[in-house]
Amino acid sequence: MDMKQLDKKSLRKEMRMRKKQYSTEELIKESHPLIQRVLDHPHLQNAKTILLYNSLPDEVYTHDLIRQLHNEGKTILLPVVISDTEMELRLYKDSESFETSSYGILEPTGEAFTDFSSIEFALIPGMAFDDECNRLGRGKGYYDRFLPLLKEAYKLGICFPFQLLKNIPAEETDIKVDECISSGL
Repeated sequence: MDMKQLDKKSLRKEMRMRKKQYSTEELIKESHPLIQRVLDHPHLQNAKTILLYNSLPDEVYTHDLIRQLHNEGKTILLPVVISDTEMELRLYKDSESFETSSYGILEPTGEAFTDFSSIEFALIPGMAFDDECNRLGRGKGYYDRFLPLLKEAYKLGICFPFQLLKNIPAEETDIKVDECISSGL
């Protein structure tokens, strides 16, 4: 299938179908080499304040990564959806201080974090990425509205190999990542 011919909505549908070919357990197993590449990344190793995401069952699994980096003394921030158009960041304290959002995402409780210039590294999920570091999100625009605030952060996209495409339709409002990891190599 020529992905270049698909619009974003159709492309999201195609990615959901691809993801359904794998069990949650298979995706967690496929996540391990990707997360190892993240851990080995020099931008992450040098960062003190890090934006991660609490993965959904069909995303690269990040729950262990969050705990590991927190235990290493890094400041971990996680996104929290606060309305149909906005998300905010909150400090990760421990695995007990979470509540489940309306989207089924475990989100930290507590106050919003707003010192965006202190964020040095951001791990960004997506439905798909392309060779030009364009990102296709889930369609709500949360990250596209939020990423411009992270002027100092190195933005690393992460996805499974079947989510990396040659080309994704992109508009001016779509924010690219600095790099994308899609394989364990």
